[in-house]
Amino acid sequence: MIEEVVLLGIYAPAALVWAVLAVVVVWLTRPALLRLPLARLVWQPALAEITLFIAVWWGLSVLADTFLPAWIAHHP
Repeated sequence: MIEEVVLLGIYAPAALVWAVLAVVVVWLTRPALLRLPLARLVWQPALAEITLFIAVWWGLSVLADTFLPAWIAHHP
């Protein structure tokens, strides 16, 4: 697992970086999701958004753990 990410010379926890990216992804997809007919069937829209955020955050973390170490190893 990658513990820290360097952003412009500042070390940031990897979980924080993936969480911020997940928030941006959910924020960008929210208007499109609200237009779907499924949106009015959801009992708690906020709960659905939190669930989507957690799923995206988990997905980004898995992708980072899978692909970033190999990329870093091949590009010194």
